Amino acid sequence: MENQEYSVGLDIGTTKIVAIVGRRNAHGKIEILGVGKAKSLGVHKGIVNNISQTINSIKTAVAEAQSSAGVPIHKVTVGIAGKHIRSLQHSDYIMREHPDRYITEDDIEKLKDQVKKLVMLPGEEIIHVLPQEYKVDSEGEIQEPVGMHGKRLEANFHVVVGQMGSIRNIARCVREAGLEMEALTLEPLASSEAVLTKEEKEAGVAIVDIGGGTTDIAIFKDNIIRHTCVIPYGGGIITDDIKEGCSIIEKHAEQLKVKFGSSVPELEKDSTYVTIPGLHGRPDKEISLKVLAQIINARVEEILEMVNTELKAYGAFEQKKKLIAGIVLTGGGSNLRNLRQLANYTTGFDSRIGFANEYVANDKNQYLKGPEFATSIGLLMESLKIRDKKMLPTEEEIIEEAVAKAEPVALQPTAEVEKPQQVVKQIEELAKPKEQARRNKPTFGQSLMDKVKKFFEEVED
Repeated sequence: MENQEYSVGLDIGTTKIVAIVGRRNAHGKIEILGVGKAKSLGVHKGIVNNISQTINSIKTAVAEAQSSAGVPIHKVTVGIAGKHIRSLQHSDYIMREHPDRYITEDDIEKLKDQVKKLVMLPGEEIIHVLPQEYKVDSEGEIQEPVGMHGKRLEANFHVVVGQMGSIRNIARCVREAGLEMEALTLEPLASSEAVLTKEEKEAGVAIVDIGGGTTDIAIFKDNIIRHTCVIPYGGGIITDDIKEGCSIIEKHAEQLKVKFGSSVPELEKDSTYVTIPGLHGRPDKEISLKVLAQIINARVEEILEMVNTELKAYGAFEQKKKLIAGIVLTGGGSNLRNLRQLANYTTGFDSRIGFANEYVANDKNQYLKGPEFATSIGLLMESLKIRDKKMLPTEEEIIEEAVAKAEPVALQPTAEVEKPQQVVKQIEELAKPKEQARRNKPTFGQSLMDKVKKFFEEVED
């Protein structure tokens, strides 16, 4: 199998690192070739804080993915998140040198490159330049300007910015793990590729990806990215609260959250308990599921209130910006029971749990059905898009291929040109004056003798 046939998405999360190898089948769906998963030991709230541990975790996940896929992994598309991520709106334009020619992808890339030269705060770097709406000359609200004619090309951009140090640390971990970073993608954008439909993006929707260390938000309206942000709290802080509130170790707290956790205490019975084994001969501990739900509820409500604040900052409660499709919850944290009902109550928007497996063709055992794989599958989809774009021929290649394939057109003789001998005679008649002029033209020696003769005649005079 050639390297061009498949792509790899690498999700470097706070709790786990996932590498997924896949390719696109004949029907446009994704065929998963292999999956590798490892515990993330060197990442805290989406930020690398231990280089060597992160490298080892990446190597473990990639090695498992290589083994299950049976192919070598060289290039990966990597996700980035963390509290250092911020976004801003910016408008810019270029004046085209040849307005008579139609707008191409090169013009759009030139405009994007100009935006990438924006001066950021010290230590910051631009991650994404995402076009929202274009304007060509005086015409606005254009979503696809390619093919149009115009002198001035203008656009509104959603610019995603991150700390340079955090970006460099991720790049170093990937490089020292023996891999090449094909692209760096904001994780909520990757998740949205995997779980949102085109209709939802058109109607207005907010994806809320509750990961281990962060909660990532991306808002779409009219099929355009409108707002992105990262909240520095996720499922990990819920586990910490359970550990402290119930006085148990982290391993048992995580198991309690995953197996018995609920977001709504009112739906739990007072008489239901779960037994946790004691440590080193100590007696077992009984924990009320209602108390467990109260601990979880307090932290989940806090996270959802932060989500609400971001929705208000965008203007989601205004009539023109209203999110008709509501909220899509994804990420490992969305596995909590009754989370959807709590999100409906807290935000006032209808919500659903986002699964990425509808884009996957061969997930028969439903291993990838869980929303915790949404980001990694989205990164794989982004990698496939990059590969497809690279394989598309350029405009020059299309013209060259068309010229090469073009067959000479056979000219049909007209009534005036029925006899080939007559055509030859006409050509000879046209050529006679030129041939006579060539014969009458003096040679170099003749020209020289004429000039000498003329000189002596002028001296004698």
